[in-house]
Amino acid sequence: MGGFFGTISTRDCVNDLFYGTDYNSHLGTKRAGLVTFDTEKGFSRSIHSLERDYFRSRFEDELKDFSGHQGLGVISDTDPQPIIINSHLGRYAVVTVAKINNLREIADELLALRMHLSEQSANNLNQTEVVALLINMGNTFVDGINLVYQKIKGSCSMLILTEDGIIAARDFLGRTPIVIGRKEMHRLSPIGTDEFIQAYAVSSETTSFPNLGYRAVRDVGPGEIVRLWADRMEVLQPAFKRCQICSFLWVYYGFPASTYEGINVEEVRERNGEKLGKKDNVEADLVCGIPDSGVGMALGYANGTNIPYKRAVLKYTPTWPRSFTPGNQTRRSLVAKMKLIPNGDMLKGQRVVFCDDSIVRGTQLRDNVREFFEHGAKEVHVRISCPPLVYGCPFIGFTTSKSDMELITRQIIRDFEGDDQNHLDKYAQTDSPEYQRMVNEIARRLGLSSLRFAHLEDLVNAIGLPKESVCTHCFDGSSYDHLPSGDFFG
Repeated sequence: MGGFFGTISTRDCVNDLFYGTDYNSHLGTKRAGLVTFDTEKGFSRSIHSLERDYFRSRFEDELKDFSGHQGLGVISDTDPQPIIINSHLGRYAVVTVAKINNLREIADELLALRMHLSEQSANNLNQTEVVALLINMGNTFVDGINLVYQKIKGSCSMLILTEDGIIAARDFLGRTPIVIGRKEMHRLSPIGTDEFIQAYAVSSETTSFPNLGYRAVRDVGPGEIVRLWADRMEVLQPAFKRCQICSFLWVYYGFPASTYEGINVEEVRERNGEKLGKKDNVEADLVCGIPDSGVGMALGYANGTNIPYKRAVLKYTPTWPRSFTPGNQTRRSLVAKMKLIPNGDMLKGQRVVFCDDSIVRGTQLRDNVREFFEHGAKEVHVRISCPPLVYGCPFIGFTTSKSDMELITRQIIRDFEGDDQNHLDKYAQTDSPEYQRMVNEIARRLGLSSLRFAHLEDLVNAIGLPKESVCTHCFDGSSYDHLPSGDFFG
C-alpha cells in the first residue's frame, strides 16, 4: 500500500519528519524517501530500498544532511519517491500513495505531447513522476491535481512540498486516508528564552502524532485539497460528496491505535470479532489471535463466546518483517513460518480457535495450521475478520498478487465451475449455497476443523459508516472507479 508523512513548523522539522515517517513503516516494505526544503539550501532528498533493512537504520546516519522547517517522507510499495520537479508552478517535491491501472495509457498520452519521462525503476514507469507531469499541465496546483483525478483509473492521494507550504490532496473517492495534526507548545530555546512552536502535520496514520506532540485535527475529505503553513491551514478545494474509504484499513492495514474518519482501528476489530463470536456455536478451549492484525478481532471474539483468550502463538518481532515482503512465494512462506512461534505447552490437547485478518492464497495459513497440529492441538478452528476475498483489488496494492487467480477463492470457483469468472456474485453472497460450498472447500484444503468468515454486513456495521461510504469491492465486487458525476462537493 504505502504511507506518507509531512510536516511544516516554525522550527527545524527534521526529527519530526524522521520519526513521523517511521510510524508509517507498517504500510510498505519496498522503498522509502525523505525530502526537506530549506530557504538557504533548497531541496534535499534521499531514497533507499527497504527490502533488506528498516527505515530508521537506512536514514538515521543521513539526518545531519537535512535541514529546514518543512518536509515530506514516504514509505512506498511502488516506485522510488519523492520526485523533485521544476515547472511553471515553481519547484516542488511530490509523494503519492497510489495504484494507477492505466499508467501506460497516460504515459503514452504525455509522450505524444512531447513531454518526457525520466524516472524509472526496473524499467517500469514511475507513477509518482507521471502524477507530477499531470500536475504540471494545470494552470495551478488545484487544476493539475484535478487533472490527476480525471485521468487515473485506480486511486491516488498525494502530498506536495512547495517553497511556500505543503499541499495535501486525498484520493477523489477517499480510498486512502490523510489526517491532519496540529502542534502548539512553549519550550525553552537553546539560549534560555521562551519559544512558541507551531506546526502542522499530515499523515496516513494518526499513530504518527501522539509521541511527537501533535493532536489529530481532522481528516482530509475525499478529493479535498488543503494547503498548510506552520500557523494556518487553507482549503483550496472542498471535499467531494462521495466517499469509498477502503474497509481493509480496519481489517488489516491500520495500526491498532490509528483512527480514520474518527473510527479507531482496534475498536472496529474488537466489535467485529464480538459480532462473529456471538453468532458462533463452536466448542473450544481457547481463542488466540494470529499476530498482529488478528489479535483485536480475537479479543472481541473471546468476549462474544466467553472462551478464554490465550497467546498460544507469538510473533518474533525483532528481526522478521511482514510475511508478504519477499517477491518470491517460497521465501514469503518461509518468512511466515519463521516469524510465528507456536507455544506448544498451550496448544497440546486443546481445541483452539485462531482468529486472522484474511485468507488470500491460503499458503501461510495452511502451513501454520500444520504447525499447530504438530505442536499438539486437538482441533484447529479458524475465524476470519472479513468476508472471503473473491475479487482482486484494483485500487490498493494490498498483496503481491499479479492475478485474481492467485486468490484461493478464485481457484476453487474455477475448479467448481470450469471458469473462475462464473457466478462470482453468488459466491460472494453471504450464506448462499455457493458461498457455503466454497468456504467448506477452503477449510478442507487448509486442513481446518472448521472455518467461518465475518459477514460483510457485520464488518460494515462494526466500522460504523454507511455501506456506500466504504469500499468493499474485494468482497462483493461493488466499487466506483471514476469521479462522481453531477454536484461533486459536499
